[in-house]
Amino acid sequence: MSVTAVPILPLKKGTMTKYWAAIALVLAAGGGLAYWGTSDVRQEFGDVTTTASGLRYKIIEAGEGPNPTDNDVVLVSYKGMLKDGTVFDQNPQAGFPVTGVVPGFSEGLKIMQRGGKYRLWIPAELGYGPEDQRNPQTGQVAIPGGSELTFDVELLEFKSRAEIEAMQKQMQEMQKQQGGAAGGPQGGQASGAPQGLPPEIQAQIDAQMQAQQGQAPAQ
Repeated sequence: MSVTAVPILPLKKGTMTKYWAAIALVLAAGGGLAYWGTSDVRQEFGDVTTTASGLRYKIIEAGEGPNPTDNDVVLVSYKGMLKDGTVFDQNPQAGFPVTGVVPGFSEGLKIMQRGGKYRLWIPAELGYGPEDQRNPQTGQVAIPGGSELTFDVELLEFKSRAEIEAMQKQMQEMQKQQGGAAGGPQGGQASGAPQGLPPEIQAQIDAQMQAQQGQAPAQ
């Protein structure tokens, strides 16, 4: 099964905040390198847990509440590094389905809780595999084949796909109703009416959800 790989394309500053704010409004209205050995990691970082798949993680700061599942969409802050410490990608606010990233990252997300900060060590077989990953803009190798990846991840928030889809439908209905009233005496949208989802967020989530269903993203 193909997955959308981390890194996630960066989003414009503030768009995820607007996205969750829009959801809140709707709720209110409607109610080649070998990966490090475990002993080396433990010696440097202390208490590190290894899962059956080979993913290693350390809890930097514990979160609270339930864990995300395959049916959820997450909002995270992350920084991805190579073994030598080179940062190949980072994003303070990225949103995507739990199943829309490489297997090791997805597994790590499902261990976390809201507000949690973890460090993940993702072996190549749970990441990008043996092939070089190139920067699509420069063509240069960003992640050498066979690399283990290190991620510092903070789980900011998550919601179910069904919940988000329901909210989107509610917002669309509200916008239709507001559009029907636009020709009234005052014209335009009513004061305080919720705005639509930021297009960057909508396009990203739609594309990844369609990819999980084996559909080609809409152009």
